[in-house]
Amino acid sequence: MINNFALFFRPKHIEELAGQKHLSAENSPFYKLLKAGSMSHALFFGPAGVGKTTLARIVANELDLPFFELDATSIKVEEIRKILSQYKNALQKPLIFIDEIHRLSKTQQEVLLLPMENHEMILIGASTENPYFVLSSGIRSRMMLFEFYPLEESDLRAIIERVRKVVTCTIDEEALHYLVSSSAGDSRSLLNLLEFALKVDLHVSLETLKSLRPSALKDGVSSDNTHYNLISAMIKSVRGSDVDAALYYLARLIDGGESPDFIARRLVILASEDIGNANPNALNLSTSTLTAVSKIGYPEARIILSQCLIYLACSPKSNSAYQAINDALSYVKNEKALKVPEHLQSPSPKGYLYPHDFGGWVEQSYSEKPLHFYRNLPIGFEKTLNEWLEKIKSVQR
Repeated sequence: MINNFALFFRPKHIEELAGQKHLSAENSPFYKLLKAGSMSHALFFGPAGVGKTTLARIVANELDLPFFELDATSIKVEEIRKILSQYKNALQKPLIFIDEIHRLSKTQQEVLLLPMENHEMILIGASTENPYFVLSSGIRSRMMLFEFYPLEESDLRAIIERVRKVVTCTIDEEALHYLVSSSAGDSRSLLNLLEFALKVDLHVSLETLKSLRPSALKDGVSSDNTHYNLISAMIKSVRGSDVDAALYYLARLIDGGESPDFIARRLVILASEDIGNANPNALNLSTSTLTAVSKIGYPEARIILSQCLIYLACSPKSNSAYQAINDALSYVKNEKALKVPEHLQSPSPKGYLYPHDFGGWVEQSYSEKPLHFYRNLPIGFEKTLNEWLEKIKSVQR
């Protein structure tokens, strides 16, 4: 029996990669760069077991580069310096792959900047976290970012067929379904379960699989039901001010293993898009929630998410800010650019009226022609803002 299915059945060529068609298809930018030998520093981010390490190895193989696989949890700066010194005067530069790259300290990340800038290596990092929250801007600006997605059922079934071509075995249909559905889009999880099931018996039954994995892995972002539909239902329930329905969908997301950061980011967007200036504090609370859950994590993050969600659901709603910027952007894209009036240009020439010299407001033109994007609503604090604006202008009049 083959040991370590995950390693043995790992694809050697990009055409064999399961899923990730946006990267492996012949017309994809990544595929074209790879085949042209123009690969640069890159970050692969996405859930576990979807091909990040495999693709890094494929890149090294395709470009015939020395490959070094490091783990950020145990890496030492001296290891990287030693590798770079080995290839200092070599024509081929090494490809250094750092798994869990988001675990590097700030100092360790800074050490990488100069070798990246000077092309002393090709650096590929892998992370299960959002790079915009866990990596320094210096690292990100030097890397191309490629997102990986959970594998689909068809991808996982294709992997099973690859195994069956090498290992003579039989798998009951219900066992096959459980093998796929319980692996939550994770090829490593699937191959590990299949390997040990085959060590028990070359005929794989549902009973054998459930004895090895009693319940399905939490599918979190891997399932349309728990990801797209549930997050959509939660947002729409908050927008509709149904607190209990919103809490139900939040609980489903948490129970499904959805990242607290992902949920919090959606609440931040909602706070601005659907509440806006009707309750400006909604944005403050939601951004605080995002910061808090990123530092704390589950299980306590559930309480913070609940507090924020209840507050947002109970807040007055307005999409004025959302509509205003959309209308302004549409105007900019579809209409001729307006000339900035001379009295507003920099440095301020004669003709500009400084509002503070007139008690805070003075009537003057701020655009070449009248514009009207913001339609204020008499809702919550937005009503107060309307009153302030009218008061400011009426005093001078």
